[in-house]
Amino acid sequence: MSAISELSTLSKTRAEPARRENLAAYLFLAPWLVGLVLITVGPMLASLYLAFTDYNLLEAPTWIGVENFTRMFADERLHNSLRVTFIYVLVSVPLQLALALLLAVVLDRGLRGMAFYRSVFYLPSLLGSSVAIAILWRQVFGGEGLINHVLGWLGVAGRSWIADPESALWTLVTLNVWTFGAPMVIFLAGLRQIPRMYYEAAAVDGAGPLRRFANITMPLLTPIIFFNLVLQIIHAFQAFTQAFVVSGGTGGPSDSTMFYTLYLYERGFGKFDMGYASAMAWVLLVIIAVFTAGNFVASKYWVHYDD
Repeated sequence: MSAISELSTLSKTRAEPARRENLAAYLFLAPWLVGLVLITVGPMLASLYLAFTDYNLLEAPTWIGVENFTRMFADERLHNSLRVTFIYVLVSVPLQLALALLLAVVLDRGLRGMAFYRSVFYLPSLLGSSVAIAILWRQVFGGEGLINHVLGWLGVAGRSWIADPESALWTLVTLNVWTFGAPMVIFLAGLRQIPRMYYEAAAVDGAGPLRRFANITMPLLTPIIFFNLVLQIIHAFQAFTQAFVVSGGTGGPSDSTMFYTLYLYERGFGKFDMGYASAMAWVLLVIIAVFTAGNFVASKYWVHYDD
């Protein structure tokens, strides 16, 4: 009995420091857990409830079931916002990643002052979604903007690119492509992890730069490409500030820059149709989830891991 008592005392003695460590961990995690519940989970559940109600921010919400979702089938402006958003995502994301990869390959050659160039190229990613850059972009592509001045020097007549429905969206695509810095840095980190002996062996076998890039760099970089692709698609679907500032919050001209998020904002805070806006938010969540899941399924066929 004394041996059992000693073992019990010893186990309690060893368990006490573990309990204190767990308590300390929970105390440090408490602010994050409170923020998760109050700022993320709570509003999400409230939004899910409001998606099935008629709510105008001034009166108590009224339960209407799936009416908000069925109304979407007849909402032409919502259909247009989806079309504009899909074009923006499917065009700007591949171009952005291609430019980021190209510059990452150039910087990976070990240029002098690479830290400076890396910082300069990363800067657009920090500023690209800001209001100041969106205002600057509106000036650059305006009727008297920098683009038209350059075209004037070349003898080409310019136009107000952001006021033309045929070109307004492409100015925002250009802005998103310009913010290539974040994926470029990730690509550069991935390139630094590829063993140089692979390139040396391929060079000995007579493989040229393009063949080495196609047969060594791209296959070994596919996990990084996949990571960047998923992140940038999610980010592009959530784009809002650029379209809001460039179009003055209208999505014009002729709804050519009416992103889904901008239309959601208009319905929720412009027309006070918060129930409908909440339903739109959940539809956007489903769209992003479908694209993300599709990328994960497709990754089995083109992403190559070391194992």
